[in-house]
This record gives sequence, structure tokens and C-alpha cells, in this order.
Amino acid sequence: MVDLDELLRFAIHVGASDLHVKVGSRPRVRIDGRLEETEFTPVGPSDTERIAFNILPKHRADEFMTNSEADFAYAVAGLGRFRVNIFRQRGSIGMVFRRVVPGIPSFEELGLPAIARKMSDENSGLVIVSGPAGSGKTTTLAAMVDHINRSQPRHIVTIEDPIEVLHKDHLSIVNQREIGTDTDDYVSAMSRVVRQDPDVILIGELNDSETAKAALVAAETGHLVLTSVHAMSATETIQRVLDFFPDHQQRSTSMSLAGTLKGIINQRLVTKVDGLGRVPACEVMTMTSRIFDRIVDQSDAPLDIEDIISDGEYYGMHSLDQSLMQLFGDGLITRREALAHAVNPVELRASLESIRGE
Repeated sequence: MVDLDELLRFAIHVGASDLHVKVGSRPRVRIDGRLEETEFTPVGPSDTERIAFNILPKHRADEFMTNSEADFAYAVAGLGRFRVNIFRQRGSIGMVFRRVVPGIPSFEELGLPAIARKMSDENSGLVIVSGPAGSGKTTTLAAMVDHINRSQPRHIVTIEDPIEVLHKDHLSIVNQREIGTDTDDYVSAMSRVVRQDPDVILIGELNDSETAKAALVAAETGHLVLTSVHAMSATETIQRVLDFFPDHQQRSTSMSLAGTLKGIINQRLVTKVDGLGRVPACEVMTMTSRIFDRIVDQSDAPLDIEDIISDGEYYGMHSLDQSLMQLFGDGLITRREALAHAVNPVELRASLESIRGE
């Protein structure tokens, strides 16, 4: 019989970020981005059924029975918190547990660019953290909230699905609302959040037009809005937000986005030179008059915005390839790892060769 606590304890012991449990296979763990098989016995259908219905909260159990999938947070005394996704596949139940690392690392501990602190100190506007799945977006947003919480007397309202990182009140007061538990959905929560006298609003993810519109309105009306978007670059992040809206609303939305956006941090995690742990490589875009014009006038926006970012060091901007070059120059990642994540590997290769040999 599979023991969930034993699996989770093992995952923590080996430093895994995720635990995968699937019928017919041995449990697997993801360590520094690599999926590895464990030596536990293969899992049977009765194992996943038992585990699932032992840990599913009641409201999530109803959702799972209806939709065949559910997300929720799971905490174990002495082990910590996990973000759980339970789903049906080929008639059986599969599960993925993502570990929420205890404590909230600082910007410096995470290796984030200094501009992340400046964006967190904004009084109003929209700040977006983007990247592919598993790139550390939630951790970056948690660090921003923690910085505000410890440095400013503000009211922070978070809307998350599910709540992963718990925040205690420090200088700020933090109210955390979980989708499905404290509110029905992002749209419902955002329709009422401004009545809760917030200074800062964290939206776990922008994934539909109504939530995106509410976020823009909140940013326009004097709130600082922090959120995440699944996108592979700053330019794609902008386009992803605009694509939430129909064509006839694109012009007004681009004006609203250009007027409220303070910056975008697009990140991904790259393996350290010793193979132990990962460090973020970040593309950073801050709002300038040139970026404003490119968002409003989309004719040649992708190419123009990328060029502006590459030339925008004075404003705290840098491209992903420039970030990779810096990480390589500091001895944190290998040439191979830098090139594997590069946007323009040929150009980056030439730049790396001018820095130092390995």
C-alpha cells in the first residue's frame, strides 16, 4: 500500500519540486527540472483512489466528480504545504504534488534583478510576471508581496487558485482569498475587491478577458496590481493580454494597458554550473514613452519592443540573452546551459566567447 506521507517526505529529502503519482508506474520526482523514477513500488488504482478522496476538500471533491480534475492546497504537519492537481487519465486517477518551499526568499536570495524591488514599490499600476509553467512566477510574486508587507503599511488582497504561500501581517495587512473556498472565481472576486479598500491586489493568473479587464480597471483607479501570465517573452506577454479581448476592443485595451503597465519580468529557471539548483534568467521590460508608443501602435511592435529592451539598460531593462550572458560571466551557469535557453543562440555564442572560456 502506497503511503502518501512517505512519498512526500522522500520528495522533500531529495530536494524535489514535484511528485508525480500515476497508476501502473513507480512514483517519480522532478529535481532541478529533471523527472526521475523512484524505487517505490508501482501504484495501483486503489492507491490513487484512496489517496485522492482522503485529501480532497469537500468542495473540491464535488468539483472533481463533476469535472474529473481539481486543484487545491494540501498541508501536512511536519512536512509543509503542497499544491495538488488531481485528474483522471485512462479511467484512473493521477496526481501531481508541487512543494511550496517554507519561508519566503528575498529578491537577493532568489537572484532576481534589482528592478523587481522598484516595481514592488510602485503606488499603482500593473506589474506582470510571466514565463512558462514551472519558471518560478508564484515565488517571484510571493517575494514582491513579502517585500511590500515588510516595508509599507498597506492593505494587500490576494486572489489565488489555490493559495500556496502564506503571508503573516507585518507592516501591511494581508487578506488571502482562495478560489473555490473564499470566492467562486477570479471574476467574482475582482468584481468586489475594490470595496475591500485594497492598496495592492495580487491576481494569481490572468486567464480570461473579464479578469484582465478588472485588473486594468483596478490599476487605472489607483491600485497596484500584481499578476502572472503564461508567456515566453515580454512581447508575447503584452500580446497575450490583448488577445483576451475581441478585435473591436483591441484599440481601447492597448491604450489602457499602455497607460497602466509599469513593467514585465519574464523569467525561466536555468541549471546552475554545479548542477545543484537553478537560478532565474530574466527578461525585464519597464515602461517608457517608446514602449508606450509600441503597445498602442502594434504595426511592428514585436521587433521594436525587443530592440528597445536590449538597448534599455538605463531604464533597468535587459533581454533574456543579456541576462544569460551575465549569469555566464558571473560563473553561475555553463555556456551549454546559456545557449540552450537563448533567444538568439548564434549571437549569444559570439558574446559568450568574448567574456571568458570555461
